[in-house]
Amino acid sequence: MSVEQAPVHRADFDQVMVPNYAPAGFIPVRGEGSRVWDQSGRELIDFAGGIAVNALGHAHPALVKALTDQANTLWHVSNVFTNEPALRLARKLVEATFADRAFFCNSGAEANEAAFKLARRVAHDRFGPEKHEIIATLNSFHGRTLFTVSVGGQPKYSDGFGPKITGISHVPYNDLDALKAQISDKTCAVVIEPIQGESGVVPADQAYLEGARDLCDQHDALLIFDEVQTGVGRTGSLYAYQHYGVTPDILTSAKSLGGGFPIGAMLTTEALASHLAVGTHGTTYGGNALGCAVACAVLDVINTPQALAAIRAKHERFSTRLAQIGEHYGLFSQVRGLGLLIGCVLAEPWKGKAKQVLDAAEAEGLMVLQAGPDVVRFAPSLVIEDADIDEGLDRFERAVATLTQR
Repeated sequence: MSVEQAPVHRADFDQVMVPNYAPAGFIPVRGEGSRVWDQSGRELIDFAGGIAVNALGHAHPALVKALTDQANTLWHVSNVFTNEPALRLARKLVEATFADRAFFCNSGAEANEAAFKLARRVAHDRFGPEKHEIIATLNSFHGRTLFTVSVGGQPKYSDGFGPKITGISHVPYNDLDALKAQISDKTCAVVIEPIQGESGVVPADQAYLEGARDLCDQHDALLIFDEVQTGVGRTGSLYAYQHYGVTPDILTSAKSLGGGFPIGAMLTTEALASHLAVGTHGTTYGGNALGCAVACAVLDVINTPQALAAIRAKHERFSTRLAQIGEHYGLFSQVRGLGLLIGCVLAEPWKGKAKQVLDAAEAEGLMVLQAGPDVVRFAPSLVIEDADIDEGLDRFERAVATLTQR
């Protein structure tokens, strides 16, 4: 029997995998729409969406067709050549956003790595090496490479890996006075998530983003929006900057962009992009034909007025019911977020117990997420059927009832 055909079980993870993850006790094996089945044939409703990745759910016909058609044509040629899907995707993104130029890679971390390198290169070329400082926010998350984890404002992810990249400071999120006190003519970039995802689904205040834009302009610093989690329709706008009406200089995108296929993008203006001349940055797999073909299909489905309006309507369906459940059972103090990125803040008696909520939901056949120990996070398919929303929330209420009765 070959390795491919040998039966595998959750216990195998602990034997053969590096122990940096603690996956659930079951293994999903098949998905369709917003439903998933595990090895035992048990069906679950998916409100987790692969951590805001599965923008069109599982096995969406448009994505299956795009991937299959491309797989039968051309997979990879490297960036010694370009390819048609990459050019189509770049054109779609440029036409739909502030950007003039796109750089493709394979993940959100890589997109942010490219953004931070571009910001430092622009400042170096225009003003000299002294202007290299980056300001990020406390509790932010920008990826797991050494550079992005250093920019991220959570020391638990960056401690213990040797000297950190210097020239990076962190200020409280949504605190314009703190940013004003920190920014200087040595600042090359300010990096903000329009909604802080990993640390609790915390939306930025309108005045905060507007003020950050003004401060960057005053100090010749670039404003970078990390839209890895908020991008591609997740908030009910194609990108969250469009919801706020505040335009960054550089935007990063991943997660939903590929609908489950690994792809990331950095978007910027022509003037800034010119500083990444031939040879200054690269990636072997970035912009491969498979990923770009799938991402084109994702955008074709999501980037319509009707699809974006439907996402906003689904937000109301979710948030209204979640607020009712939270109030009835005394579980949540707040329901916040935009579109289909929703965070339910646990009430005082339940602080620190998000994992217990996840486990209770799983027992009722529902997949949800946490965003830190105090917030239950929902990031389902952007095209989830209303019937699946209602059935999933029924299961969630049963889970909450069981949990609170204990």
